[in-house]
Amino acid sequence: MTYKSFSDLEVKGKTFKAINLDSINEKYALDRLPFCIKVLLENLVRHEDKEFVSSEDIEHVAKWDTSNNEELEVSFVPARVILQDFTGVPAIVDLAAMRDAVDRLGGDAQAINPLNPVELVIDHSVMVDHFAEENALQKNTDIEIERNRERYQFLKWGQSSFDNFKVVPPGRGIVHQVNLEYLARCAFTKETDEGTFVYPDTLVGTDSHTTMINGLGVLGWGVGGIEAEAAMLGQPVTMLLPNVVGFKLEGKLPAGVTATDMVLTITQQLRAHGVVGKFVEFFGPGLKHLTTADRATIANMAPEYGATCGIFPIDDVALDYLRLTGRDEAQIELVEKYAKYSSLWHDDHSKDAEYHETLELNLNDVVPSIAGPKRPQDKIALDKAAEAFNEWHRSQIDVKVLDEETEFVAEGGLVGGSDVDEEHDSYVNFRDSKFNLEDGAIVIAAITSCTNTSNPSVLVAAGLLAQKAAEKGLTSKPWVKTSLAPGSQVVTQYLEDANLMAPLEALGFNLVGYGCTTCIGNSGPLPDPITDAIRKAKLTVTSVLSGNRNFEGRIHPDVAANYLASPPLVVAYALAGNMNADITKEPLGKSKDGEPVYLKDIWPSEEEIQKYITENVTGALFKEKYADVFKGNGEWNELSVSETSVYDWPDSTYIKHPPFFEVMEKEPAALQSIENARCLVKVGDSITTDHISPAGAIAPDSPAGEYLQAQGVDPKDFNSYGSRRGNHEVMMRGTFANVRLQNQLAPGTKGSATTHYPSGDSMSIFHAAMRYKDDSVPAVVIGGKEYGTGSSRDWAAKGPSLMGVKAVLAESYERIHRSNLIGMGILPLQFKEGDSASSLDIKGNESFSIAPVERGQKEVSVTMETDDGESKVFSMDIRIDTSNEFTYFENGGILHYVIREYLRK
Repeated sequence: MTYKSFSDLEVKGKTFKAINLDSINEKYALDRLPFCIKVLLENLVRHEDKEFVSSEDIEHVAKWDTSNNEELEVSFVPARVILQDFTGVPAIVDLAAMRDAVDRLGGDAQAINPLNPVELVIDHSVMVDHFAEENALQKNTDIEIERNRERYQFLKWGQSSFDNFKVVPPGRGIVHQVNLEYLARCAFTKETDEGTFVYPDTLVGTDSHTTMINGLGVLGWGVGGIEAEAAMLGQPVTMLLPNVVGFKLEGKLPAGVTATDMVLTITQQLRAHGVVGKFVEFFGPGLKHLTTADRATIANMAPEYGATCGIFPIDDVALDYLRLTGRDEAQIELVEKYAKYSSLWHDDHSKDAEYHETLELNLNDVVPSIAGPKRPQDKIALDKAAEAFNEWHRSQIDVKVLDEETEFVAEGGLVGGSDVDEEHDSYVNFRDSKFNLEDGAIVIAAITSCTNTSNPSVLVAAGLLAQKAAEKGLTSKPWVKTSLAPGSQVVTQYLEDANLMAPLEALGFNLVGYGCTTCIGNSGPLPDPITDAIRKAKLTVTSVLSGNRNFEGRIHPDVAANYLASPPLVVAYALAGNMNADITKEPLGKSKDGEPVYLKDIWPSEEEIQKYITENVTGALFKEKYADVFKGNGEWNELSVSETSVYDWPDSTYIKHPPFFEVMEKEPAALQSIENARCLVKVGDSITTDHISPAGAIAPDSPAGEYLQAQGVDPKDFNSYGSRRGNHEVMMRGTFANVRLQNQLAPGTKGSATTHYPSGDSMSIFHAAMRYKDDSVPAVVIGGKEYGTGSSRDWAAKGPSLMGVKAVLAESYERIHRSNLIGMGILPLQFKEGDSASSLDIKGNESFSIAPVERGQKEVSVTMETDDGESKVFSMDIRIDTSNEFTYFENGGILHYVIREYLRK
């Protein structure tokens, strides 16, 4: 039976063709289905004539039996793909290399083009080199263009060479905020010879926080760059039909509580419940009290609570946001009519869907909060923050009781006080201030990240708090590196219009750029005197940022503890200057009159915040700022580009022809066993893609730093790993090189260190990998639970692949990373329930042999042998979850498969 049929939908005199689900609805009562499953169902029906969708698939989804544990593989074809430049550059590099491969194998290279719209926003490259000064934006922009000239020239070539590919130049905003405020369609249209089709706006993106768009009722999530490249080229995203967790929201946020406090509460609750690999859908009477910006804040952090997505419905609130952001009225009417036609509309009369599980939160119960010191889900009530930091800090250091008034001090540290000890290692003379830096000092306070800068309520609150603080004469502490890096030009304009930029600047929160900056690790260097004091006195210092990620080693290598907080709290902590301060009870500073000023004295009321929003955040403002969003500044427009369809690879340390397709043939070779592999890296639980994938600064004495210097690059021009993702030589040298990585094969070390076996030689992980490759010895990685948690980092799979890793043996995987491993031809194996490296007594100095795998096979035998000849055999689950994934794996990777499909056609 076929279910694919269309009906006409009339909107403002124009006829659209839309999938008609009436016959399915009559049979299965689709109002039982969660919003997100209805979107997947429509997607399946629309592609029923494709080989990857059957009528049985459609019926299985339409039945929506939450008691049925049977696994079903479904295919999802997103309407579009969105990229940012860190992950987008290697994606376009791979497309360029695919053109080379097709050309070499006798095909039409120009046939390699995105088949679906692809939009790339350059937002990850600006760094906070200059801060707290009037012209910080221009200085940082000049440095950004100079550092990234070769990358930007390459992206301009891609924009002119590939069909369906647009680039938002640097300086316009953060990808997810630009997506929310401008790119999202909600109802997607496509012109064909048969007419204009309308269907749900859906997407995948190469950044895990792609989920932010779920706040506007658009289904999408982050995938690896490898999956995204395949989606660009018309391949479906395959997955198991997810369980859907319903999250019921009741009540309304109390006064003084922000959307950030709410999302940190929700993140903690969902992470504790366990939603990895699941869809989360929000419903309930509390929805109507949340703006789309509030919803987007929650949806943005789906990766932090572990879900594939965190979806909200399309309703009047969504339409209000489309109007607020200056969308065309014809498009808004289309969104409303199509949503109602396709049963995607939500209002007070909508029936609650059937979910696999349901959680609840009364928004009245949310309290001001922060999260840290190294995980987003570790929420701390604000009034317990100082106590929590002390407890964590105490666990990190050797406690030394000095007297009754001082609890402890880190060895080498200095107890705070009014006197300045110029002889102590912690002494700093900086910007006309002399002080001793202390443990707990907040050295970075950053208003940054799409998570919160997309929300006018918290940005205006930060501005008003700064205004009140400045009026009382408060200043940020001199050791705090302050910055403002909003997600769109709209933000600074409404802050300017509201006269709130000046007080922010008075406290050092000058505009430093439009980009992710601190949240992605582009916090830039700390002032030299601050760095010297931290290192000499061995201080434990902190950062506070309004972002979504605070993993170890991510924000800055010298900052051990990092806290997520709302923008107004970021300002408050910059005033306080130390995480040991209980800002709910202790003064933030003294007024011009010498009186103590408390947080409650300068916290703005809800009425004030809403008044400023109403007066200054308008649709006209959004229309003005997005009118020329694809037009760059002078520096961008002056960049020269190649006009060839097959890329003319320059001599560049940023863009280099990758070796992925150099030896591939038209047909894949048969799968082989993995024989006598050696363990390259052995780690414990919660190893993130930040630990695996190169990110942040490049150390001069690291393998990547040594390579760049050998190419004539001065350390001051290294830029970051993220900016050099188009050069595999840099990236493979930086894989597993995070300064916080603890490889159990090199006890007592941190960073890129391992032991080569059987020699027993100590060396960097990269050099060990190259030695194994030279000896034709395959490598494996051994991990614990939640291996690969974090961003959708394609290089967390590409790097190990180039280093010769053939399999990963772990207790469990993060969804995106597992998929990425398969996409690079790496076999993901999972220990049986109850098994682990510890229970099986795996030391890591053994050799490992893994039998060949076949389609449909669920487990495989692993033989472990010590150098003394003792062997042990154990079984592991094969985490190739779908038939499509196996097709990619047997081809050596998803892009190899796509190339072969192009050649067959």
